[in-house]
Amino acid sequence: MINRIITTIVSITTSLSFFLIASPSKPYYHSLYISPSLSNNRSISQHLYTLTRRPHLAGTAANAEAASYVLSTLTSNHIKSHVAEYAVSLTYPDTRSLTLTHPPPQPPTTFSLQQEVYKDDPYADVADQVEPTFHAYAKSGKVTGPVAYVNYGRVEDYTTIKKTGINVTGSIVLARYGKIYRGDIVENAYDAGAIGVLIYTDRKDYGGGGGGTKWFPDDRWMPPSGVQVGTVFNGAGDPTTPGWPSSIEVCERLSEDDVEKAGDVPLIPSLPISGADGEEILRAIGGVVADDEWQGDEDAPVYRIGPGPGIIDLSYMGKQVISTIQNVIGIIEGAEEPDRFVILGNHRDAWTFGAVDPNSGTAALLEVAERFGKLQEKGWKPRRTIIFCNWDAEEYGLVGSTEWVEENREMLASKVVAYLNVDIAVAGAGFQASATPQLDQLIIEVTKQVQDPDNSSQTVYDSWVKTTKYPEIGRLGGGGSDYAAFVQHIGVPATDISFGNGYPVYHSMYDDFIWMSKFGDPMFRRHVAAASIWGLVALQLADEEILPFNYSTYVYELQKSAEDLETELSDKSISLIPLFKSIEKMKKAAIQINDEIKEIKEKKGWAFMWKNQPWRMREINDRLMMAERALTDRDGLSGRPWYKHLIYAPSKHNDYGSKCFPGIDDAVEIANKLDTKDSWQSVQHEIWRVSRAITQASLVLHGELT
Repeated sequence: MINRIITTIVSITTSLSFFLIASPSKPYYHSLYISPSLSNNRSISQHLYTLTRRPHLAGTAANAEAASYVLSTLTSNHIKSHVAEYAVSLTYPDTRSLTLTHPPPQPPTTFSLQQEVYKDDPYADVADQVEPTFHAYAKSGKVTGPVAYVNYGRVEDYTTIKKTGINVTGSIVLARYGKIYRGDIVENAYDAGAIGVLIYTDRKDYGGGGGGTKWFPDDRWMPPSGVQVGTVFNGAGDPTTPGWPSSIEVCERLSEDDVEKAGDVPLIPSLPISGADGEEILRAIGGVVADDEWQGDEDAPVYRIGPGPGIIDLSYMGKQVISTIQNVIGIIEGAEEPDRFVILGNHRDAWTFGAVDPNSGTAALLEVAERFGKLQEKGWKPRRTIIFCNWDAEEYGLVGSTEWVEENREMLASKVVAYLNVDIAVAGAGFQASATPQLDQLIIEVTKQVQDPDNSSQTVYDSWVKTTKYPEIGRLGGGGSDYAAFVQHIGVPATDISFGNGYPVYHSMYDDFIWMSKFGDPMFRRHVAAASIWGLVALQLADEEILPFNYSTYVYELQKSAEDLETELSDKSISLIPLFKSIEKMKKAAIQINDEIKEIKEKKGWAFMWKNQPWRMREINDRLMMAERALTDRDGLSGRPWYKHLIYAPSKHNDYGSKCFPGIDDAVEIANKLDTKDSWQSVQHEIWRVSRAITQASLVLHGELT
């Protein structure tokens, strides 16, 4: 009997030892993921080189080839992958012309509208494949009028002009890129009575500031002929299928007239132009000298507001095409919770070569996929399903991601744990992050584990907080990248990370592999670090038994925003009591669920819980996952129904900007203009809407019926 017991114990011990050897813990795989043995800056640079060999605008054969490359790479790394196609409305330039008539006796100037190839440019042989400079979805038309300078074309800039007694009605306005989204520059110009818009790249912002500064390829700055192209669509997704997917088969579509009536496409022509062309036009503008902050660099001419005496003839004719786009989708199925999804997303399409935007992110995505493939070879299986999404037509207006989310809305709303976005992975030095607040702490903890690519003696976190006591994490209310459909339309927790904060050759022909290898990331170590952070956040979300969410941060953000709103409305007869009470409820719910998690970790342990109450773990995770959904409203924002999230959405006058309580903000702006009883009652109504949403989120976190 004793021998039999000893034999049984030995057998169990041997089996347990084998199990431990054969099945390392999740933390082991997570440590392995960020180890030097799995990361490869040579591989990631090769991916970027391959993806950027020629321009690959959405809807072109070159971009379809890039999709095939992504698909092949995912498949070769043991990731089951497929292509999700959509037939979407895209626009391309047909004809363009721009002529400046100077005051006599100077002859007119007809601009070439060409970006120049530089000496020994290795991409000179494919430069003719770069689409002529244009604005996607720009209004076709021919307009003639005096030119007026409007600084960045913001609402406040037009207010300044109006105060000086200048009227830009009937003018073609010249605005410089920066501060706000280009589509809002065009919309603000229309609202001010302008008949056309030119947007140029000022040396002060993108050219290094003058004073003999060199430009690319000798330095990082935009060359004088460089042009920032881009979309001027103010919505998200295919404009002809608002709120539903653009099926590759026959689907319902709005007519061009109905698209215009919807209000998200421009109603006046616009064109992007170079800094050199912008300066020549500025020299033809007279009238009042602009304020100092409106002026250019030390070598620039004096900027005057006008209008005129220079006259602009602007002609732009575009063509609208129903084009096929390809989202590449790769799936690693979860072993224990296959119906819970962690999604990593990046777009592939570029205005030209796209080395920074977006293919630094695509190269990082493929690096993450390769490392995950190696982990799978060593026995790792994620607890939850991991999905790779390589989007198409983001540059036109988040088209690929929006169509996919709209098509899969119900599945995603019920199953997605989080969406992890990387658009530009690397534009330079310095880590940047934005997130919905419950993911802040996770990002912070991950950056403490990844080596700083520019200083091997410290972590990314160390360099991140060098000048601040606490890392600065932005919010995902802007419409600048593919997180928008996930956060703002269906209410999914999300992150967005990058290295660098802006870069001078943005959306121009000079965003190529040479710029990246000389100025953006010469050793490609920043790419490796971006992939390490991105992948490690995904691993934590996919493998942790209880989701690493912390809603206490969310409560802090809501409280701070409510206090700011209280200050703004201090002289108005508006009650914020409902808002503060709802935030207090969410605070209690966040404390409660944090205490529940702490009790499980400290007193009972994971093994006990999974053995005796597996449903309890699932229930806690569902509460953590679904609380964000509760912050959406099915009716969406007033006048902007696609945007369902009542806490985060783009600013009404800057799609790149993020506003907390956007519905309240919109109502306050209207009430300040009208100052009527009804308009202020609308503000109070929006406060009640937000309060109800926060209360719903509190109930979800609490997990019990009232």
